[in-house]
Amino acid sequence: MLWLIRLVIFLLIIYLLYSSVKYIMNPKRKLELAQEQKRFYFLDDQENVRKNFHITYKGARFEGEKYLGATDQSFDVVSIFVWTKNVSSLKGLTREDFEYLQNEIKERYPNAKLDWKSPIHEFLQNAQQKND
Repeated sequence: MLWLIRLVIFLLIIYLLYSSVKYIMNPKRKLELAQEQKRFYFLDDQENVRKNFHITYKGARFEGEKYLGATDQSFDVVSIFVWTKNVSSLKGLTREDFEYLQNEIKERYPNAKLDWKSPIHEFLQNAQQKND
C-alpha cells in the first residue's frame, strides 16, 4: 500500500515537471511575453503555408496570411497580407519600423509580394508620397 502511494506521488511529480516544461516552451507564450516586453519575435511554421505567422514588435502584434503560388523555379509563398487587430498598438511606430518588419518578412519569404492592410497601407502610402 505504501509503495502505491509513493508511485502515485512520483507520477504526479513527473507530470508536473512535464507540464511545466511544455508551458515554458510553448511558442504562443513566447510570443505573448515578447509583446509584453516590446521585443521583436517572429512565430511561424514555414513548412505549413496554411498557417498564418505572427510578429510582435514594439508592443504591436501583427498577423500575416501566406498564399502559395508558382514562381519561375517552384511553388512558393508568392503573396502575404499583414494586419493588426489592435490598431491602437501602432501608436509611435514609424515608417522605418515598418521597413524593418518588411525586411524581416522578406528574409523568410524572398519571393513574396507583401501587402499591408488598412490603416497601415494608407500610412505607408502617405509616408512614401511625402518622401517623393
